Amino acid sequence: MRPCKSLAALIAAAAVLSTAACGGSNAGSATPAPSSASSSNTNSGGAPKVEQPITNTSGFEADPCSVIPAASVETAGGKVDRTKVENSSTDKTCAWIFTSGGNFSGSLVTGNTHGLDGVYLQHRSGVITYFKPQPAIQGYPAVVYDRGQPAPGRCNLAVGIRDDLTYTIVTQLMRESPAYADPCGLATKLAGAAISHMKGQ
Repeated sequence: MRPCKSLAALIAAAAVLSTAACGGSNAGSATPAPSSASSSNTNSGGAPKVEQPITNTSGFEADPCSVIPAASVETAGGKVDRTKVENSSTDKTCAWIFTSGGNFSGSLVTGNTHGLDGVYLQHRSGVITYFKPQPAIQGYPAVVYDRGQPAPGRCNLAVGIRDDLTYTIVTQLMRESPAYADPCGLATKLAGAAISHMKGQ
């Protein structure tokens, strides 16, 4: 099995730059601000507000591999060979490496205090070019995004669990993976398992 890429590279797109989210000048045409009629249901960048925020996340932030139970990971994506934690200056990321090929990483992106709205703002500024809002996952708003066309087997999925916090999953699957053709389907299942676990369901 080929070694997985650096987790820092995999999660880079998820660590939305706060300077851009705060209105820094970036290339690209901006889309109109949300209308006043919808402002009560959306944040300033257009992301839906989180109606039932998950507030007790400090333990999961410290131990990112505890966000999704091992049994849930294997039910969704196949047998896991090992896990690995990588630290950045603001976040901890867990990677689950599958025996069938590839991996996925998951992180509570504490370095982006704008939450899902930060992803929307970067799309509006032109930094994020691939942008597809998804059906809510257990009531939590979600979007698939990338800074270009996603590679086969890859999916970046961000779910707003609070207005100031996202849980982001990045898949990097090999052809041998049974989920290779639908990486975002796998990411959605994993995000649902993460939400259930963080809520204590």
